[in-house]
Amino acid sequence: MAADWTIMTVHAHPDDEASKGAPTLAKYHEQGVHTVLVCCTGGEEGDLQNPTLREPGQPFHDLTPEQERELVVSMRPGELDASAKVIGFDEVIMLGYRDSGMADTPPNEHPDCFHQADLDEATGRLVAHIRRTKPQVLITYSDDQQGYPHPDHLRVHDISVLAFDRAGDPDWYPEAGAPFQPLKLYYSTWSRRRLVAMHEGLLRHKGESPFDEAWFERPDTDHRVTTRVDIGDYFWARTGALKAHATQVDPTAAFWFGLTDEQLRDVYPWEDWILARSLVGDIPDPYADGGEYEHDLFDGVASEVTS
Repeated sequence: MAADWTIMTVHAHPDDEASKGAPTLAKYHEQGVHTVLVCCTGGEEGDLQNPTLREPGQPFHDLTPEQERELVVSMRPGELDASAKVIGFDEVIMLGYRDSGMADTPPNEHPDCFHQADLDEATGRLVAHIRRTKPQVLITYSDDQQGYPHPDHLRVHDISVLAFDRAGDPDWYPEAGAPFQPLKLYYSTWSRRRLVAMHEGLLRHKGESPFDEAWFERPDTDHRVTTRVDIGDYFWARTGALKAHATQVDPTAAFWFGLTDEQLRDVYPWEDWILARSLVGDIPDPYADGGEYEHDLFDGVASEVTS
């Protein structure tokens, strides 16, 4: 049955696919599900985040800021390709926009940036890929982005929600192929429960944690989580994909690599998701009397595919 399934995840920049959902997508790929990554921008505004690459003998040693920026931009496509191979994506789609940079910065005004893109036109680009690849499950960013209101992340959410509805509507984008309706729409999230578990695990194993009080003041989304996928055996996908983005991830950072894959599995062996829309059944409410978490993003899809 998995051979008939497709899952599409929509991200803003190269490296987002590594930090959000990599183990889940690796698991489904291994099960035979067709996995599709849509990356909306090229990450042109990403700075060098890995100080080890400035050391003598490393590619960024003794470069001017302009040279450093040019080299980062030139390396990001290859890093995305390497990350996607680690996770096992069957297809990587670049939506074709420029990185908008952080909120209220000059790159927001670049005419080619995602932030400036016409909403209907950008949605149409995504709809065309949905109709071609036919994903039953679509993953995007949450509607609540208080914790990280990056313009490109906000726009990813906006076009994904519209595309979920419009892909199956023949009145929208008739030039984009035959209508196809995805069945489930999920939001990625990082719950307080996971944050606490990782913080306590770091204190236990390392004696210190990079998560200070400010992290625990971020919005708590635990009450919205509907779905917990067991990915305890797939943390290698997260670790390998993050390290593939050498310019963006410091391999010595405890934030990313303070715990081994085995320790991560012991600390918190799930990825949390919010089921925002479902055309194949009710949205689970784990907090209701007798309520339970959903454990498979394709719950309810099998009967629809075979009917």
